[in-house]
Amino acid sequence: MSLYTPDRLEPSDGTDVVGVDQRKGEDNGRNDVDGSQRPTVTVVVPAMNEAKNLPHVAARMPADIDEIVFVDGHSVDDTVEVAKSLWPDATVVTQSRKGKGNALACGFLASTSDIIVMIDADGSTDPAEIPLFVGALVAGADFAKGTRFAAGGGSSDITFSRKLGNKALNAIVNLKFGASFSDLCYGYNAFWRRHVPVMALPSVDATEAQWGDGFEIETLINVRVANAGLKITEVPSFEQDRIHGESNLNAVRDGLRVLRTIRSEQRTSAPDVSPTPVARG
Repeated sequence: MSLYTPDRLEPSDGTDVVGVDQRKGEDNGRNDVDGSQRPTVTVVVPAMNEAKNLPHVAARMPADIDEIVFVDGHSVDDTVEVAKSLWPDATVVTQSRKGKGNALACGFLASTSDIIVMIDADGSTDPAEIPLFVGALVAGADFAKGTRFAAGGGSSDITFSRKLGNKALNAIVNLKFGASFSDLCYGYNAFWRRHVPVMALPSVDATEAQWGDGFEIETLINVRVANAGLKITEVPSFEQDRIHGESNLNAVRDGLRVLRTIRSEQRTSAPDVSPTPVARG
């Protein structure tokens, strides 16, 4: 399975996968087999106690991903050992605090490619869809936002109550920030690494828990990307059921955290955004 030969991809939901075209992206960084330049791609995989799910994720990963950054959330099983056996060349880091948000911030900091793709380690997000996200960025988007609620997308995991909650939160964000998201609370996204500063994520060096360390991270990123005036393209994606284990997501608790994030963020015109420096060049 190759990132740049999408005709060989077989998405688990049957969605047609379109590949990256041969036009030069703004941040091209690698010569492809045919001599053309293409952007390099890092996949960030945060995981905590996902040893049983990682082989499935690895089997669906396109073969020519340039870099995998695996972020361990202080697992107590053999998650790290399994990850190292599946991806011997991966950059493996341990997150500095707790929570998915902190794990992603640590992963973004360790990434070195032009493009960053964020996926889950439980098998719910299909790595075979990565060409769709990369293709959207190469075609001109700044941020490729996964959505389960567009033609070609879907979910076998979301409950009716979570779907209603997501729809309500989605409407609030679109109204308050002038956005047009169809799926606010879905964490399968990709973006050019140069845009990490506008996300203004909590410092990974802080010792105390920070707002943005938890599942609210996806809403925080979406709102700040929209506020920065970046070009967002939605990408249809199919969410699978978690393969093994239980989710750390709590619909009520985390829904309230998302609502608090929406209320705390203020709508800002793009010229007023003052991003912090990127830690890695």
